[in-house]
Amino acid sequence: MKKIIVTGCNGQLGRAINQIYAKETDIELVNTDVFQGDGITPLDITNVDEVLKLAREVKPYAIINCAAHTNVDKCETDVDNAYKINAIGPRNLSIAATETGAKLMHVSTDYVFPGTENKALTEFDAVGPTSMYGKTKLAGENFVRDFAQNYFIIRTAWLYGDGKNFVKTMLRLAETHDQVGVVKDQFGTPTSAAELAKAIHYLLPTENYGTFHGTCEGSCSWADFASEIFRLAGKDTKVNYITTEEFGSPTKRPAYSILDNYMLRLTTDFKFADWHDAIAEYLGK
Repeated sequence: MKKIIVTGCNGQLGRAINQIYAKETDIELVNTDVFQGDGITPLDITNVDEVLKLAREVKPYAIINCAAHTNVDKCETDVDNAYKINAIGPRNLSIAATETGAKLMHVSTDYVFPGTENKALTEFDAVGPTSMYGKTKLAGENFVRDFAQNYFIIRTAWLYGDGKNFVKTMLRLAETHDQVGVVKDQFGTPTSAAELAKAIHYLLPTENYGTFHGTCEGSCSWADFASEIFRLAGKDTKVNYITTEEFGSPTKRPAYSILDNYMLRLTTDFKFADWHDAIAEYLGK
């Protein structure tokens, strides 16, 4: 029985990983999180001794790191914790993976790019984060490259699944608002956690190591995404298309962070679903 340590198992991707591996008879997931619960092993990934202790006990086939400090605005002020969770954590997991001979699957973000070019970004384009969230996530990527031997880094964007996300926020607002203002000048690709979990499940048994982009196909603005959510959910709520400046935010977000799944296309036959199809499936339509 192969064992896989899953960090951040309570998050959207962690839950999707559990769903996709539920059918596997030769894989045992060792679910970990900072929060305790039934069947969950408490683990603070920022503590290298704690991480090494668990890895030595479990002797995992692989580690899937779904843990992250993802509150983009809070990262601007909670800098130490952002570096601890998004950079030191992946470093610790990389050290443990190397010591135990495990593969490491690390999840990163479109925020490692500045988002200033009007083109889909491949794994070969230059990074240049403008937010603390992006800077700490890039530091995490670099630690993985420095300390892990057999690793996959998969960058994703605009993730939604079982948990707090943009889709649920929009549907909640639709219950009490006739109209909502949503940003029209930030472009990316809404990505289902279920689709990302499929990509991870596909890559992990291989030795096709390296950095990958992993988002659903196609692209849109946040306002377009909100409009599609309301259309599929049968909501009459009007979407007012507003600018980033009008919306106001303490954090500079990428204006154009559409990721091209170039490495997946070059090296595999795996393909993500189109974002329209993925959100329809998520909403049961």
